[in-house]
Amino acid sequence: MIDTFNSNRVQKVWQSRGFTCDLWTDSPGQEWIDFIHTVDELVMIVEGNLEIEMDGKTLYPKPGEEVFIPARVYHTVRNVGTSTARWLYGYRQT
Repeated sequence: MIDTFNSNRVQKVWQSRGFTCDLWTDSPGQEWIDFIHTVDELVMIVEGNLEIEMDGKTLYPKPGEEVFIPARVYHTVRNVGTSTARWLYGYRQT
């Protein structure tokens, strides 16, 4: 799990790259199907197990691994674990 210090560091790095940074929490089995945004998005798992589908690929990022979701790309995020998933997400600021 990423501790508070590391989460704060991620927030600073993302902000320096022009992205927001917030924490999201999902219960086991939660699905966000076919989302699309007008700006680029970053996702980083803090704890739990997420599955991310986009562009015909399925990703299973590990905690601390950053996933880039380009603007206007349909994507699905699922908590495929048996526990709560916490993840950082951010959108490119325009």
